[in-house]
Amino acid sequence: MGPLLTGDPVEVGGFRIAGRLGEGGQGVVYLGETPDGRRVAVKLLGAGLGDDAGSRARFGQEIGYARRVKAFCTAQVLASGESDGVPYVVSEYVDGPSLAQVITERGALRGAELRRLAVGTLTALAAFHRAGVVHRDFKPGNVLLRRDGPRVIDFGISRALEEAEPGGDSLVGTPPYMAPEQFAGRPAGPPADLFAWGSTMVCAATGRPPFGTRELPAVVNRIMYGEPDLGDLDGDLRDLVTRCLAKDPSARPVAARALLTLLGHRGLPGRGRLAGGGGGCQRRGRWPRLWSSWGWWAWFWGYGPGRPARPGRPSSRRPRRGRGRSRSPRPST
Repeated sequence: MGPLLTGDPVEVGGFRIAGRLGEGGQGVVYLGETPDGRRVAVKLLGAGLGDDAGSRARFGQEIGYARRVKAFCTAQVLASGESDGVPYVVSEYVDGPSLAQVITERGALRGAELRRLAVGTLTALAAFHRAGVVHRDFKPGNVLLRRDGPRVIDFGISRALEEAEPGGDSLVGTPPYMAPEQFAGRPAGPPADLFAWGSTMVCAATGRPPFGTRELPAVVNRIMYGEPDLGDLDGDLRDLVTRCLAKDPSARPVAARALLTLLGHRGLPGRGRLAGGGGGCQRRGRWPRLWSSWGWWAWFWGYGPGRPARPGRPSSRRPRRGRGRSRSPRPST
């Protein structure tokens, strides 16, 4: 944390500002405190929002979607509003370095550490996609690493900024992690997040994104037409990342199915097969028995047999539990 600079606020939305956590293209992030002393992250957004009421309303709506999602593998959005005419977002404070910082200081991740990162970040994507929220700027800098697992930050902010732009034709994201359809001017939905997730996993495993980082035109050309460099990434994670980096958005898996793949679940009854192996899941009758608490949560969110809910429309179907099965304990966040 750095000290406050001249012109920085000392209070935003009732939260006392204690210092600077960082600054980026979307704005400045401050360490804030609630009246009872709890630490939070306060992001004061700079450029990118229109001045009209409609733009601000769309921004508030998008952040509202993010606030409705349970805080599991994410930094939960706690509040939002305006301070002296500048929009802000308050979220859970995550005490840990970013994935980008860890890669720079320690190098690539390996083995169980890499797999834990993959499962945790897919869990976050699955939860938010279920609620109809798209990240649009998933990258190593937006993944924070705590002792109890990764936390994905800034859900809803990039989408809110893009939706609030007059004309809606702005390009939001970080080029080495953006999907081909974003550069082609097509809508960026959940498949774009899966492309960014695949690129981030390659960076975590090799220390560099799969399409390079240097001259922007060359990076964009490789993303659009070239093959990714996956380095020594291997096993089922390599297979899954390869699918996530498909040029065609429709060829990429959805986050929940990708999550179950990593957990070792071989297929969803009535909905085709999933790649992957291992003994993470067994079947009992119609339903898979998900031994992992991660897998139980994926099942709990409604990604069992049947049609998934459309983005933004929570499913009305309740998951059916098999006979004689005890309910898994709720994991803490």
